[in-house]
Amino acid sequence: MEGRLPGLFGLELITIESGAVDLRMEIRPEFLAPNDFLHAGAVVTLADSACGMGCIASLPEGAVGFTTVELKSNFLRSARAGDGLRCRASLVHPGRSTQVWDAVVTRESDGRDLALFRCTQYLLAGGDDRTARQAALRP
Repeated sequence: MEGRLPGLFGLELITIESGAVDLRMEIRPEFLAPNDFLHAGAVVTLADSACGMGCIASLPEGAVGFTTVELKSNFLRSARAGDGLRCRASLVHPGRSTQVWDAVVTRESDGRDLALFRCTQYLLAGGDDRTARQAALRP
């Protein structure tokens, strides 16, 4: 994750397996919007990263990478600097050309749901130079 957006955000991988990922993030002051609440983009970064890591760990035969083609978020509450967040992503649809992932972001201090997230990943076949780094990330 180092040198990429998840590394810049300090995302911590807790567990990863085919079909499920658990990530953690500590909210830093630079992740806040001007109103001092957590910026929605920080939550999307956490959730999309969890789903993306899960997708790499769950690629079917012949697929070597992916790209996110759709995402949706529902924000239920916010958090502030110093709060820890957890994100649990789960594979909903393990297709041959797409995967659909759901993620729930919770606040560690009280376990309350902060956001619900769903995304669709388009699976990429081998032979594309742009997928070399993704292939190297596979477990």
